[in-house]
Amino acid sequence: MIETKNLIKEYGDGVKTKALCGANLKIDKGEFVAIMGPSGSGKSTLMHVLGFLDRPTSGQYLFEGQDFNKLSDDDLAKIRNQKIGFVFQSFNLLPRTSVFDNVKLPLYYGLAKQKDEMTKKTIEAVGLGHRIYNMPNQLSGGEQQRVAIARALVNDPALIMADEPTGNLDSKTGQQIMGILSRLNEEGRTIILVTHENETARFAKRIIRMKDGCIVGDEKIQNRRNSIDQIELK
Repeated sequence: MIETKNLIKEYGDGVKTKALCGANLKIDKGEFVAIMGPSGSGKSTLMHVLGFLDRPTSGQYLFEGQDFNKLSDDDLAKIRNQKIGFVFQSFNLLPRTSVFDNVKLPLYYGLAKQKDEMTKKTIEAVGLGHRIYNMPNQLSGGEQQRVAIARALVNDPALIMADEPTGNLDSKTGQQIMGILSRLNEEGRTIILVTHENETARFAKRIIRMKDGCIVGDEKIQNRRNSIDQIELK
């Protein structure tokens, strides 16, 4: 699904800062990969490039065989909407908009029919059918993150990118969120997770470690957690 070759990302004019220093990696369809590293290691920059939110300074990025450098901004927008779902630490929900309309938002930019039916089905899949018309400020942090996951899922993307999805949650609620992501992976979706938490990373099948913009480790998880560890959604 994903292959990068000598991926470099620099910021600044004059004296440049390298956020990525020649990253090389492959991620196959159906994998669950955690990207770990200290603050400033380049893990979020790598995710932003892989998710078409930013362009690399140089190097090659192939997504499903397509060369990133040959895609227009319109092409990238279509891929983001149709093939990738994003989940962020801060939830990024529209505050004056119901759960239903927050989740439905990505469908406005696509050609999908039966938008209301797809929205309701996705909200129910994350255990929030009873909250469908609530506003974000009426939800707990864990419920808000489940809304964000539903919004990421509503277009049925092949790839979900989660940037510190448990960062604003307590331990128990964070495990619920990771249980959902693990279940989605078991259903066939590719998951790329950025985290600095070892317990969160253990839900993945593989850990890529970064330091100073470089990939310094790539290992499979031996004793991983999975959706069997899910706490019941309430």
